[in-house]
Amino acid sequence: ARLFTPKIASYYEEYYKSKGVKFIKGTVLSSFDFDSEGKVTAVNLRDGSKLPADMVVVGIGIRPNTSLFEGQLTIEKGGIKVNGRLQASNSFVYAVGDVAAFPVKLFGETRRLEHVDSARKSAKHAVAAIMEQEKTGEFDYLPFFYSRVFTLSWQFYGEPTGEVVHFGDYSGYMFGAYWVNKGHLVGSFLEGGTKEEYDAIANATRLKPVIEDLAKLDTQGLGFVMTVSQKPLSVSHPEVSSSALVLEKPVYGLQATAGVILGASIAAFAYWYGRRRRRW
Repeated sequence: ARLFTPKIASYYEEYYKSKGVKFIKGTVLSSFDFDSEGKVTAVNLRDGSKLPADMVVVGIGIRPNTSLFEGQLTIEKGGIKVNGRLQASNSFVYAVGDVAAFPVKLFGETRRLEHVDSARKSAKHAVAAIMEQEKTGEFDYLPFFYSRVFTLSWQFYGEPTGEVVHFGDYSGYMFGAYWVNKGHLVGSFLEGGTKEEYDAIANATRLKPVIEDLAKLDTQGLGFVMTVSQKPLSVSHPEVSSSALVLEKPVYGLQATAGVILGASIAAFAYWYGRRRRRW
């Protein structure tokens, strides 16, 4: 429900069922049964039913562990609050991935995102900010989620808030949806698209174009973002307040520099030694 509309969710549920997957709703797991060797044999549900099992996969999500930093770094929205360079309130500390609450410039607020794409891109930006401070700007991330379902594959950009417009063939393998909030496109979902089409929904979502007629958007479907994404990308993002994030003044610059030099020296020696070993 956090991402899919009932129409989209129903499509994937029926597809899973066609592949032999059974859904059991309205109850939760209460316990496991084990054999004498400690191997699971069944799952007991709260409604009294029992499911035989050879293997159990438990997907319960995560909660970022920030307890180590409480009282030392600014914590917000369940994560370590960082600025646009991914620095925490102590400027020597950088946080990336699920644990980082960072400014999402597109929506003008601080958010914490749980997805591999955010983890990869925030880590890359943090490294750039550390190594090339003068050349690296602020992290400007477009929220992105994706998944592969058997032979299907979907991508989502932005946020699922506001009114929803579905488009495409929901009886086939090519369909999508738009989310419109306060007159602007803020979210786009597409199943079964090409690379060009996925790029188009990403570019259009970043532009946040004005949507005056939802019915017209429904008629245009994917063609809308294909047209919008061809326009020059000129985005004006609202400012994200970071007044609560006060950076501590760096006091260990020489030690940090020495550490980088030492690390580089070790890496260079390891590379040289490895090449000699190969020659031997």
